[in-house]
Amino acid sequence: MDFDFTEDQQSLRDAVARWVDKGYSFERRRAIVNAGGFDRTAYGELAELGLTALTVPEDDGGMGLGAVDAMIVMEELGRGIVLEPLTQTLVVSNVLRQFAPEAVRQQWLPRMASGEALVVLAQQEVPSRYRPDLCEATAAKADNAYTVNATKNVVPAGDKADAWLVSARLDGVVALFLVERNAQGASSNGYLTQDGSRAADVFLQHTPATLVTTEGIAALELAMDTGIAASSAYAVGAMEKTLAVTAEYMNQRKQFGVAIATFQALRHRIADMKMQLELARSMSYFASLKLGEEPGARRRALSQAKVQLGQSMRFVGQQAVQLHGGIGVTDEYIVSHYFKTLTQLEMSFGDTLYHLGQVSDRMKETAGVFG
Repeated sequence: MDFDFTEDQQSLRDAVARWVDKGYSFERRRAIVNAGGFDRTAYGELAELGLTALTVPEDDGGMGLGAVDAMIVMEELGRGIVLEPLTQTLVVSNVLRQFAPEAVRQQWLPRMASGEALVVLAQQEVPSRYRPDLCEATAAKADNAYTVNATKNVVPAGDKADAWLVSARLDGVVALFLVERNAQGASSNGYLTQDGSRAADVFLQHTPATLVTTEGIAALELAMDTGIAASSAYAVGAMEKTLAVTAEYMNQRKQFGVAIATFQALRHRIADMKMQLELARSMSYFASLKLGEEPGARRRALSQAKVQLGQSMRFVGQQAVQLHGGIGVTDEYIVSHYFKTLTQLEMSFGDTLYHLGQVSDRMKETAGVFG
């Protein structure tokens, strides 16, 4: 199998890397965190690079590129632990592209592609954990219009988004609705998350909504899988930068008159970090390549990827902190922010244990001893 990237893909990587290096410094990121964890100007700069239009079909005003291109972009954003939720744009645009009626696509996809509108997924509820089929939110229809009652938790940039893609039960089945943030009966409570990004709890009381699809479970599974693929690539970039910073620190930090990078035991730990990074990278590739498979195979593959990514993120983050010592957990030093990002990513779109269970459930017919 050919894992070489095309010239266009390499040019895309270089363009995003230049923006991260020159336009999204650690100091700028700290300022964004101090200002609330989301910067519309920075999100607009992503749009100017064409990243918000990346996977939107050309007929809907996008670039019409694929999952591998998105993976390349997310890796580079991960190296800079960029806070703005491009993952959510990839998730929602993919769901709308495959499930939304033409009128909804025409209304929202061009605006999302241009960066004019930010739409995020509002699916998570406290009782549901990571299961898309557990949904307490309800929707009702009256006079060809819909309203939604819901409380959704930890919605990325929820109080800054222009609209939410909300799951709710309609006539006994889980459906998806688009709800505008300024709609009557809608409110939100924003806050910083552990990694410095922004999230919100969203409250809807008889709020007008637009029906996207009544195939809510299938659409939410696609949303989760798209999110896993994007966040996996982002995590690879974050781990790569974490490893590089740790190796640089070990070459500078001295004990007994020599750099600690010369200590064999510590070199072995760096080698273990590198091994976990490469395992994660290969599974990130696997995840992106499997996004186009039929739902059953796609779900299993993405859960397999998330299990490995979760293990790698935890290992690389913890080893980086251990090898740095006390400075590794100080807010002033960059490694602590990568550690917090990797820790939070491990729980995004289902944590490692949840996906280990999903892999187990999907291999019952093939696991075990064969006669």
